[in-house]
Amino acid sequence: MSARCIAHLDMDAFYASVELLREPALAGLPVVVGGRRRGAEPPAAEGALRHARLRDYAGRGVVTTATYAARALGVHSGMGLMKAAALAPEALLLPADFDAYRRHSQAFKAAVAEVVGTAPPRIEDRGIDEIYIDLGGLPGVDADHGAALARAIKARVVERTGLACSIGVAPNKLLAKLASELDKPDGLTILREADLAARLWPLPARRLHGIGPKASAKLEALGVRTVGELAAADPGWLVAQFGRRHGAWLHEAAHGRDERPVVTHRDPKSLSRETTFERDLHARRDRAELSAIFTRLCEQLAADLQRKGWVGRTIGLKLRYEDFRTVTRDLTLPEPVADAAAIRRAAGECLKRVPLERRLRLLGVRASGLQRAGAGVVRRAEAPAPTADLFGPGPAV
Repeated sequence: MSARCIAHLDMDAFYASVELLREPALAGLPVVVGGRRRGAEPPAAEGALRHARLRDYAGRGVVTTATYAARALGVHSGMGLMKAAALAPEALLLPADFDAYRRHSQAFKAAVAEVVGTAPPRIEDRGIDEIYIDLGGLPGVDADHGAALARAIKARVVERTGLACSIGVAPNKLLAKLASELDKPDGLTILREADLAARLWPLPARRLHGIGPKASAKLEALGVRTVGELAAADPGWLVAQFGRRHGAWLHEAAHGRDERPVVTHRDPKSLSRETTFERDLHARRDRAELSAIFTRLCEQLAADLQRKGWVGRTIGLKLRYEDFRTVTRDLTLPEPVADAAAIRRAAGECLKRVPLERRLRLLGVRASGLQRAGAGVVRRAEAPAPTADLFGPGPAV
């Protein structure tokens, strides 16, 4: 194993923690974030909690995140809100506010960059609430395996945002991410090669990132339950069971080996916006509602592209029917675009190529084939002919 020193920082219950900053009275309570955007709640009496109880929710939204008090009741991210309501009926339900979450995300990442101090910072952005940090060669890291620097990062994040985070420090990204989860919340875990037998091998094999539900179930059926049992398995047997590539990876991961570098810049392959409806919608009987949703998604995608400085050459559509079957369609344009009207026209052309007899539960739009906005000419008029799509004509060009 190399002598690298990599930290993985994971914000603790990030979305819920942002909400607690705004409403400290919620601290210690089971709170679930999900469903509609903030702004739909009715007014409450002064001093009273204005949020709905989860027991009163009806729909098919999913949990975006939950406080640790709610997690203790079995609620977790990605769970349907109706299922969560059965587990924690008295939990408070807050709508997600992604604009606020993005602001706090930018703030914590800027705080980390201040402490790391390298130019440019050796930070890999892994999403709104987590990053990898290459600590190798920074002052004092060799003496304590990065513990003091990690503490300084945690303190600066609290100072700048008021939010807590957990950090794992290890020789590679695989172990650093796992270490950041071992002592949540507000944890700091140093995981070295000498610690693997004591801290890594007793864990369930599914704790290794890269082992999904199907692989975990197969390992269980084969009698491999812990990381240690996976590490002791014959590499050739793993290859025979899981294929050459995945079998070899399982062997390496169980021994804590990972040579992936910290990647400080990665261009996105695509940007997308999608929404799951509160009730199934029919393309014709609910045409007005679908048209408004369709337009809003295209406007949001256009805003994302413009904010990030990208244009997209290929526009895609995603539909999920009431029976959970999902279909996608794509259209590649003569020139890249980034405005809502052109995106909607192109997505509308895709819409004409899918059957719409069944009700819909999800709608999404995507832009791929991305390039920097200055790298090509963005022509608003070069999208497909301005014929109305099946949800209506949309905004004027």
